Amino acid sequence: MFSTLFVKKRVTHEMLASNFVNKTLRSIDETYDDFLDAIYNDSELISFPKLNYTDPSELMYLIVAGNMKFFERILSSHEENTICNSIIEQMSVVFEMKFNEMQEKLEKYSSFISRVNHPSKNILYGISKAVFFKFKLGAYQDEYFAQLNTPNPVFLKKIDTLVENYIWNWETIFEKNKIVY
Repeated sequence: MFSTLFVKKRVTHEMLASNFVNKTLRSIDETYDDFLDAIYNDSELISFPKLNYTDPSELMYLIVAGNMKFFERILSSHEENTICNSIIEQMSVVFEMKFNEMQEKLEKYSSFISRVNHPSKNILYGISKAVFFKFKLGAYQDEYFAQLNTPNPVFLKKIDTLVENYIWNWETIFEKNKIVY
């Protein structure tokens, strides 16, 4: 009886990648309008930003690349490479791209997240800053922050709250599951 309470569920890395990609992209697709509405109607902005409500791919790439950055802290290099390659493979199928093209695209987004977040190591904060810059929200802030070309900290915290909904709790997933490679 007790042994079943402590046994980890066996999950292949392909199954984990497939679930992650499909559920994340579906979630973004279903909530994209609400995500943009929250930004569009935010009281910290002095004017309404021009947002593209028809194409969620920018947010999808940021969220997938951001989630993959958590692996660096949790997994060994071999495990990280294996799971990341499976995720890239799933993404390339969904977006009908070659593996290498998708890998390069996700690496660019990951690098962008790191660059806008430097020197901070907070991944959530980095994804939020990347959203801020990719969606070109700086011009819609009050003059002080617009001139600095930096996000208003209050507004950035609100973006954190929005982005948080798309971040998986990877530590718990890896604690509760035995990943089969």
